[in-house]
Amino acid sequence: MVAVACAGLAACGGKERPRADLAASQVTTIGVNSYLWRASLDAVSFMPLLQADSAGGVIVTDWYANPSNPGERMKVTVSILDQDLRADALRVAASRQVSQGGAWVDAPVQAATVQKLEEVILTRARDLRRSAIRG
Repeated sequence: MVAVACAGLAACGGKERPRADLAASQVTTIGVNSYLWRASLDAVSFMPLLQADSAGGVIVTDWYANPSNPGERMKVTVSILDQDLRADALRVAASRQVSQGGAWVDAPVQAATVQKLEEVILTRARDLRRSAIRG
């Protein structure tokens, strides 16, 4: 009986097990694309975090004031919308306030600021993926 079981197992030995592709466009162990997630955390790492939900793909920072410009502060929300590493899987929103008379007043955010942050995240995510492919 043991010989029959061993013969059955030996027949399976001809097929190679598929290896995990760490560089696949879909990396779902955390609910969203892990390269976009890590790149987003890297990009906002200088700001204090309020929320980081890897299952939902949302990162929310607290207000951050650049020490060289304390009269202005920013808050950022990064949303990762898909499991694929694609530009349309990323959405960045920013809020800006300026100090006027001792109170914080909402101010417009330049579109180029948000666009630049998205570019930084996407570039970093692609670099992380390339590094994973090379091993």
